[in-house]
Amino acid sequence: MDTTVLQVGPLSPSLEKPLGDDYAARVLPADPAERDQFLDDHGAEFTAVVTSGRGVVDDALLAKLPNLGAVVNFGVGYDTVDVGAATARGVVVSNTPDVLTDTVADTAVALLLNTLRQFPAADRYVRAGRWAAEGEYPLTRGVAESRVGIIGLGRIGSAIARRLEVFGCPLSYHNRHQVPDSPLPYAASPVDLARDVDVLVVAAAGGDGTRKLVDAEVLDALGAQGYLINIARGTVVDQDALVAALVEGRLAGAGLDVFADEPNVPEQLFSLDNVVLLPHVASATVQTRGAMDALTLRNLDSFLKTGELVTPVTS
Repeated sequence: MDTTVLQVGPLSPSLEKPLGDDYAARVLPADPAERDQFLDDHGAEFTAVVTSGRGVVDDALLAKLPNLGAVVNFGVGYDTVDVGAATARGVVVSNTPDVLTDTVADTAVALLLNTLRQFPAADRYVRAGRWAAEGEYPLTRGVAESRVGIIGLGRIGSAIARRLEVFGCPLSYHNRHQVPDSPLPYAASPVDLARDVDVLVVAAAGGDGTRKLVDAEVLDALGAQGYLINIARGTVVDQDALVAALVEGRLAGAGLDVFADEPNVPEQLFSLDNVVLLPHVASATVQTRGAMDALTLRNLDSFLKTGELVTPVTS
C-alpha cells in the first residue's frame, strides 16, 4: 500500500504495529525542526491522519497537509483535534464511541466508591501497620442515597446514571442542552447542579467549549461536604481552584482519572487521603482498548477504500 497515512503523536503498540505493517504509515517527528522539514517535504502525500488525545491536530498542521481528507481519532474524546478547522477544509473526523462507554462508566462508579469510602487510604493504613498500632480507621461517607449530579449526560454520563440508580442515589444533571425524555431533574447551570448534590461527576466532553466549566464558583457551591469525580478531561475542571479547595478543606474529597497537564499531577494532592488519583485508565482494559483499536482501523480502512467513515464526528 502506498504511504498515505500519517501518525500524529504516540499511540499504543497494538495500534502502531498494524498502521506500520498494513498501511505503511509514517510518523510525524516530535522535534519541531524535523517536523517542519518533514511536512515541507512530504505533507502533500498524506490523505489520512491517525491520532489520539496525545497528539494535536490543529489548523497549523492541517494547513501543511493540503490533500488530507480524514482525521481518524483513537478515543471517544477528540478535543485535541480542531474539528472546526478540519470541517472548514473539507476534512472529516472520526472517533471511537460506544465501545468504551461501559468501562469508563464502571471506572466512574469505582472512583466514587473509593473516594467516599477512602478504600485506597484504608489499604495503606493496614499495610503501614497502623490498624494494630492506632486502632480503627476513621469513619467515612456512605454512597447509598448520596445525591449525585452528572455534568454531561451523553453516552457515558447516562451509563453512570444507570449504575448509580442501583445504589438508590437521587440523580440530577446539567448538559449543554436538556436531554429529551430524560427522567432526571435538569439543572440550568453547573453551579445550580453543584449546590444541590453531595457528589459531582464530570462526564462532559473536553475542548474549548467546556474548558474550566467546573470553576471555583462551582466548587464553592459543592462545598466542604461535597466530592468531585472526574473521568472526562482535566481541562473541564479548573485544576488550580480544585487543588486549593482540597488543600484548604473547602471540598470533602475528589476522585480523579484525568489532569490538566498529563502525566504531571499536582504534588499537593499526593498526601491527601481524601483524594484518589488514577493515571488516566478509565478505558484501560484489554477488551476495551482492543475494541478501540479495531474501530480506529475500521474507520481508516473505510475512508481509504470508500471515502466514508464508520463513526464520523457530527458536532
